[in-house]
Amino acid sequence: MIYQGTNLSVDFIEPGIAEILFNAPGSVNKFDEKTLNEFSDALDALASNSDLKGVLVRSGKPTFIVGADITEFLTLFSDLEKTKVWVHKASRVFDKLEDLPVPSIAAVNGFALGGGCEAILACDYRVADETAVIGLPEVKLGLIPGFGGTVRLPRVIGPDNALEAIASGANHKPEKALALGLVDAVVKSDRLKEGALAMLRDAIAGDLNWKEKRQPKLEPLKANDTEKLMTFSTAKGFVWAKAGKHYPAPHAAVEVVERGAGEAREQALNIENELFVKLTQTDAARAQVGIFLADQVVKGKSKKVSKAATKDIKRAGVLGAGIMGGGIAYQSAVKGVPVVMKDIRREALDLGLAEASKILGKGLERGKIDQKAVAKTLTSITPTLNNSELADVDIIVEAVVENPKIKGSVLAEVEKVVAKDAIITSNTSTISIDTLAENLQDPSRFCGMHFFNPVHKMPLVEIIRGKHTSDETIAAVTAYAMRMGKTPIVVNDCPGFLVNRVLFPYFAGFSKLLDDGIDFPAIDKVMEKEFGWPMGPAYLCDVVGLDTADHATHVMAAGFPSRMARDENGAIAQLAKNERYGQKNGKGFYEYTVDKKGRPKKVVNPDVYGIIGKKEASAEKDEIIARCMIPMVNEMIRCLEEGIVDSAEEADIALIYGLGFPPFRGGAFRYLETVGLKKFIELADKFADLGEMYQVTDGLRKKAANGESYFKS
Repeated sequence: MIYQGTNLSVDFIEPGIAEILFNAPGSVNKFDEKTLNEFSDALDALASNSDLKGVLVRSGKPTFIVGADITEFLTLFSDLEKTKVWVHKASRVFDKLEDLPVPSIAAVNGFALGGGCEAILACDYRVADETAVIGLPEVKLGLIPGFGGTVRLPRVIGPDNALEAIASGANHKPEKALALGLVDAVVKSDRLKEGALAMLRDAIAGDLNWKEKRQPKLEPLKANDTEKLMTFSTAKGFVWAKAGKHYPAPHAAVEVVERGAGEAREQALNIENELFVKLTQTDAARAQVGIFLADQVVKGKSKKVSKAATKDIKRAGVLGAGIMGGGIAYQSAVKGVPVVMKDIRREALDLGLAEASKILGKGLERGKIDQKAVAKTLTSITPTLNNSELADVDIIVEAVVENPKIKGSVLAEVEKVVAKDAIITSNTSTISIDTLAENLQDPSRFCGMHFFNPVHKMPLVEIIRGKHTSDETIAAVTAYAMRMGKTPIVVNDCPGFLVNRVLFPYFAGFSKLLDDGIDFPAIDKVMEKEFGWPMGPAYLCDVVGLDTADHATHVMAAGFPSRMARDENGAIAQLAKNERYGQKNGKGFYEYTVDKKGRPKKVVNPDVYGIIGKKEASAEKDEIIARCMIPMVNEMIRCLEEGIVDSAEEADIALIYGLGFPPFRGGAFRYLETVGLKKFIELADKFADLGEMYQVTDGLRKKAANGESYFKS
């Protein structure tokens, strides 16, 4: 044995050829601090071994190396000097692999991401099997590669391809990786090790010139000034169009490659180290790393809950077709759970099937699915007008009109039809689950299952626990949501649950700005361009549907009369009263048409001011942001304090996956902590006279005074 560590080992597997085998305890290999130290020691041992002729780098797991250990990042990045030392030292470990006096090859299976990709780039040759997925996704964490990826990749596949890969964070499957030159060969999984060894033996024998292949990675990028100018100008335009001003990492990716292009490896690595460290200190990186960690918390919790399920969902039923019901039916069917879609009108069933067909058609056009998958999905949806078809389903998702009386009647009726152990859920967006449960003989098998529109695109499903809901019901519904490819978050019952409960104070803050004469396009512009929402509040109201939003204000006002009182004369109520429902009928705050190319567009028709009044006042962007966001953050804090949601991590993921909260801000709690609890309180206190929704809780004041965080780690 040349070297034996906890997470990797090195030994000769045939005369002269040593294998570096990554095989850490647990399910995956990753570059945590311990693994990096072992890797460094192992490479030192190899470099001094006089019998060495070649090195194979391989994984003992179904996946190669998933990247760095991100759980270490936030703690590490809080210490600037420690971060500088760490990244410089860690990146030079990969130099040791590249500088071995013998040829090296990586045998790549499964994920080789981030540091895993950087490790294979430090090898002279790379062979992948059909399961390989290779990429540098660091920009999705607000960072750039930190172990030499920005230096080696442009010199391996060319600067144009490298910039696209690094700035987008895209992953590459074997065929694409081979076409780019990212790997040298693709073989079947059962031939991976032998295929890599065959190529390595050729290099040792001199049939492959490994020194010539390695040399470009040690030198400045081979491109003339004109080529560089074209490459980097194009990349800057691409990145600005995609990332805008809120995401510094893609811009840094272009800068680091451009600045390092004229340098040999050591100086180019120094530039990478410099920009990597700079990014670690940005709010965007902290937020995006925070999202990753929060997502791990949520997924881990969901897996734990779903493992307790004793009921297997083999067949589902959706009550109420149309666009929402059709979307739910599609999502279930496409993930392998056949579904019965029931409605009282044939037209609604046709609309539901049309919705499923439309989604499948787009997937077919883009090459994501084939005709066989389309047929299989559609035949897995059974439309019916008869309740009897629901007799053998394992779960019901009720998705009829958002009216408590109608929902209650439908739920009571279906309970008599389905099996005694079938689970019943309601896709309600605001109505109390406990109120709806009063219509059932067995409320223990009932909970909320709130999908977000469009169902096939929005990752979140809120699972709402009522006071009588059993743990088994929650477990089974969580498992079903995960099988549908969704991220479930379990919350407790209250009007609006979690996402809509915090959304309506945001809408109320927007409405107060309108009352004060601020024009809605100006508000939307600030909330989109400056804060980063994908849609401003007026536009979002139109997408939600102003009739839907107006109806929900009744529910929210009944639940929270002092904080969310209904404004009969407010813009939302008045527009709904005048049948301006938003996108669904082409007119709301905006009017919706299509341009010459058939693409949807929105315009402001002056007629709208005849309904909502003239808006001729102005406000600074910081005031607009504060007056919209303070109510949302305050309400989210109340939800956590009241136990509606269990953790800040779940709350943040709910807003990002359910509403599109700007990822570079990380969710309501990450945004709060970025602003600073004390500064947020000072800001909220300036607007406290606007009403209860601007007044912070005693719990927040206590946390601020004690210097505490809302995050558990």
